[in-house]
Amino acid sequence: MSFPDRETVLDFISNNPSLTTKQEIARGLKVKGRERQALRAILKDLEADGTLERTGKRAWAMADQPPPTGVITFEEIDNDGELIARAVGREGAFGPPIRYAGYSGKSRGPAPAVGDRGLARVNESNGEYHAKLLKLFEKRDEESPMTGRFESTPRGGRVVPASRKDKRTLLIDTSDSKGAEDGDLVRAMPKPGKPNGPAFGVVTDILGRMDDPRAASLLAIHGHDIPVEFPNDVLNEAKSIKPLDAPREDLTQLDLITIDPADARDHDDAVYAEKLDDGWRVIVAIADVAAYVRPGTALDREAQKRGNSTYFPDRVVPMLPFELSADACSLVNDEDRPCMAVEMIFDQSGTKRSHRFIRGTMRSKAKLAYEEAQAAIDGKKGGPGERWLDPVLKPLWGAYEALGKARLKRAPLDLDMPEKKVEIGEDGTVKGIIEKERFDAHRLIEEFMIQANVAAAETLEKAGAPLLYRVHDQPSDAKIAALADFLQTLDISWPVGERPQTHRFNKLLGDTRETDHSEAVSEIVLRSQAQAIYDPDNLGHFGLNLARYAHFTSPIRRYSDLIVHRALISSLNLGDDGLTDEMAASLHDIASHLVDTERRSMAAEREATDRYLALYLQDRVGAEFEGRITGVTPAGLFIRMAGTGADGFSPISKLSDDYWVHDEASMSLIARGSGKRFELGQTVKVKLQEVTPLQGGLLLEVLSPPKPKKPGEKPPASRKGRSGPRGHGRGKVSSKPRHKGRKKGGKR
Repeated sequence: MSFPDRETVLDFISNNPSLTTKQEIARGLKVKGRERQALRAILKDLEADGTLERTGKRAWAMADQPPPTGVITFEEIDNDGELIARAVGREGAFGPPIRYAGYSGKSRGPAPAVGDRGLARVNESNGEYHAKLLKLFEKRDEESPMTGRFESTPRGGRVVPASRKDKRTLLIDTSDSKGAEDGDLVRAMPKPGKPNGPAFGVVTDILGRMDDPRAASLLAIHGHDIPVEFPNDVLNEAKSIKPLDAPREDLTQLDLITIDPADARDHDDAVYAEKLDDGWRVIVAIADVAAYVRPGTALDREAQKRGNSTYFPDRVVPMLPFELSADACSLVNDEDRPCMAVEMIFDQSGTKRSHRFIRGTMRSKAKLAYEEAQAAIDGKKGGPGERWLDPVLKPLWGAYEALGKARLKRAPLDLDMPEKKVEIGEDGTVKGIIEKERFDAHRLIEEFMIQANVAAAETLEKAGAPLLYRVHDQPSDAKIAALADFLQTLDISWPVGERPQTHRFNKLLGDTRETDHSEAVSEIVLRSQAQAIYDPDNLGHFGLNLARYAHFTSPIRRYSDLIVHRALISSLNLGDDGLTDEMAASLHDIASHLVDTERRSMAAEREATDRYLALYLQDRVGAEFEGRITGVTPAGLFIRMAGTGADGFSPISKLSDDYWVHDEASMSLIARGSGKRFELGQTVKVKLQEVTPLQGGLLLEVLSPPKPKKPGEKPPASRKGRSGPRGHGRGKVSSKPRHKGRKKGGKR
């Protein structure tokens, strides 16, 4: 028999799946000279009969198994809610199903969805293949599904995209419309077509009606692939599961109470304080979700897949089914509930002396809204908080005042941006837009939650246990340089070479608080900050000015907190339902996934709010509003309207006939010649010209004149970032994402 032969080549590829190219195979088999022609013929025959799959120009893999590293395509979500992929060859997908297992190592990227492709490492375990992504490929618009409004045409219809980022319009033949009618909200998949020809698609789902008041949230949910319906096995578990038996400390005699927003859908934390001779005892009790949601169960798989709950003005898409999130795991008053609690002892200056974690049983004595607790402490009579004033609220406020001394010394970043709330009526329409009030009651709960989170991180670190930190890195050098450039235009100096410190930012914010530049400085300081993420490696929390920090206080709505609970249970021997070795080894991948789901939820929440604001304002086209410039780009100005907090856009072509130059350093548009300017933070009067509720966009006309030229300013022609005159830089209706205020125990 000649060498090489078919069996030898197959054995080599099967035993060396990472050596896939013809050159690697030839080198491995020590094939030389004319033997290379035989090898080429064998590879060609094996590919022709389907034994091998070509994965590149000169690379092959066994058709019945994926290569260790290669391109995969995500094909479906199985009955367990897991994303399933297959390897990709020259002729398309091949090989057995591969379960998605997150990103590899510290790699991070957007969450993949059905239809996506990426580069991955594939491993086999117990007969199953698992993929860890190295990189998710950017999806071409013509390949991705579209969510939008169906508009009827004589030959069928077209789908107008709901996303401002999507520039396509899909034409739909009548046979591909799935019965969609004019005004329906639909999901559609593009059909293969010519690159320069019209884009056709097929309607896959009819989501609802554009005239439905709740369409704003519906579009955001489907546009970001947020899972809504729970699989049957998850629902069945939620209805039947009982908390795991574990040794518990009886906390039912303590006057623990919950303090939450008036419209809270769940109650996952309760607080208690008492005065000691030389300080304060504080207990923070959290719902013991780990007792119900145990590793390896359908509930756990679904919770991990969702990552967190997503909150919209009219609904919540929960991480856990209603039976748990609003009942069994919710700290309902006057009912016994399993809990994980931390008891903390502080001295009179607010410095923590000790803490210990407890797995216990508690009974919430009262459910108070922030406003009710604040009213009682302010001395208002007759409210539901009055009964609890002396036994509960006064000790809580006493402990909070002591902690305030330590907080002042620690100097976390003092950047408290206002948050707007969309009020929805019973019919689903927008009743109004209000600015959320911030009471001491909010700050009290926030501070107690922070202290509990720090205690969790300290305990796990001391035990040498696996830990999922909530990290907030310090601002990057590039962002600090941009901040310094901007401040220089206000004649404020900022040291670029020094390590960023929160007290420097706080001094800057304090020094400019009563000036015309206050809001602009707050905006630029906020933009200079990094985004908080989850990571098993500790980088500290810059914004809170803490060396270590973890999320412990909201396991009903954040999977990260459930992981911390399990780690505490394992480390402190509090039960048999702690963190598994498999999960501990996968913390980098889990962290990456949770960052993805959190950002997905934030984007969906923001989009829904923008659409509700547009719906609220659609009858006020032509009205005039006060506004503030919150963003300056070469294309125009982003402006936040007073009263509603809605963000709109004014294209540069609408400003005047001047030739406008974008000055990046001062974040201004400057008129060449006259030197007049529109700048970040400037207050302007605007007219609402156009509203597009489908995309949540507002088009504005600036009525106020620009500011006069600054004395001694250089001519704009010498600056970078020139924009064209009238007729250039025309922007579509758009709006800038807002920086959301932090929810209790939330985005920190």
